[in-house]
Amino acid sequence: MRIAIIACWLVPFAAAQQMPRYRWENFSTANGLPNDRVYSVAVDGDRIWAGTDNGLALYEKGKWHTFTTADGLAHRAVLSLSLDKRTHDLWIATMGGLSRYSAGRIDTFTQLSSGLANDVVYGVTVQGDYVWVATAAGASRLDTRTSQWSLFNERNTPMYEIWTYAVSAAEDKVYYAVWGGGVLEYDVKTERWKDYNDPDGENEIVLFKDQGLIHEITTSVSYVNKILWVATYFGASRYDGRNWRNFLDKDSGLPSNFLNQVKTLDGTRTWFATDKGLAYFDGVNWAVYRPTLDTHQPEMLVRDEKGNLRRVPVDTAPAHNYVFGVDFQGDDVWVATAKGLSHGILIHEEITQK
Repeated sequence: MRIAIIACWLVPFAAAQQMPRYRWENFSTANGLPNDRVYSVAVDGDRIWAGTDNGLALYEKGKWHTFTTADGLAHRAVLSLSLDKRTHDLWIATMGGLSRYSAGRIDTFTQLSSGLANDVVYGVTVQGDYVWVATAAGASRLDTRTSQWSLFNERNTPMYEIWTYAVSAAEDKVYYAVWGGGVLEYDVKTERWKDYNDPDGENEIVLFKDQGLIHEITTSVSYVNKILWVATYFGASRYDGRNWRNFLDKDSGLPSNFLNQVKTLDGTRTWFATDKGLAYFDGVNWAVYRPTLDTHQPEMLVRDEKGNLRRVPVDTAPAHNYVFGVDFQGDDVWVATAKGLSHGILIHEEITQK
């Protein structure tokens, strides 16, 4: 039955479709990365930061530079990165604390030396003067003006699980992905917390389509233009403040329901890091970029709103189909994978088929 369904998708589009196409160049230990397992990537103008399993790497002027614990990094495993666009300071979430790279110097914050909730730091984001941190034992917030820390856990929020996995902030709201606890929302104006999880209270997964958050095991949040996207290990959800919309591989262009990260550019154009490739959604159509799962040949798949699927001829692909994260450099895209860092250079031509 599954083979028949896939065959049905491989038909020509009924209408013209346009999706971005990239020429991919890949980086690994062979050309300067300290480790091929890249968990995170952050773009700072012409500089590219990569968080790997063996240190922090900086790509600048065609060369890689590595920072390790010997340079002051809290831990060799760098899980998440967040750039302060005002100061160009880089905040670094690691398995052993939170670090900050500023003007060539690395400072580190731990549970013993600061108000950090736990040394296992999964996520970090900058919101003006505040730095919000997701840890294995709750959330922390640093006021960079006063150096004061605030701690948020099950005692002062609706958080019934304290394993916070990712965080995204805008001027009005802060959202946390809480592992096994759904999504936690902080309203900046009222300073109140609210949680979103299983809507019927019976299962950790939503039973009816678009009823609410698709699953309580959340891995990533991305909040832009008052639109919240949530990644889980069982699909994706979009929330506009009133209504939820859920996405599964069976009824969308997602190549897998196992999502490591979601990142939206404007609330509509959204990227998904999955275990079966990098996916892009423009609000109507989908594209998937990856090495094929069987032959590992470069592949680009495009799916329209009716479910029609076609393969676009391509010569290159991201380094691996297991994707951890993504960031953007103008029209280009940078992708953290299990086998290296990939740079997608936009090809300025339209892929169109009638």
